[in-house]
Amino acid sequence: MDEVQLRQLQLKQHGEDKTEDEVINQAVLDIFQGFLDQIEDGHYDTANWQNETLVVTDIDGDQTATVTPQGATFNADFRESAEKLMLYLEQEAVRASGAR
Repeated sequence: MDEVQLRQLQLKQHGEDKTEDEVINQAVLDIFQGFLDQIEDGHYDTANWQNETLVVTDIDGDQTATVTPQGATFNADFRESAEKLMLYLEQEAVRASGAR
């Protein structure tokens, strides 16, 4: 959570006032997208939020996968164990990519 608070301070210095939940949501999306890009050796699929679900679309804009939190929300998963959430996001990125 120290990293979340540090990021909040960095954003505030640039005039952006974000809540912890907003910072965590952005981090979850960025981490998942990073894993997806790494697995696919480039940015071929894009992840976006749709409520509490990460939705993956291909370069044609077709939905190819969804990723739901293990608990009630990704924020709750992060607060419980950021490391466990990262492992889960990596596994889900492999699944979402179809191991291409």
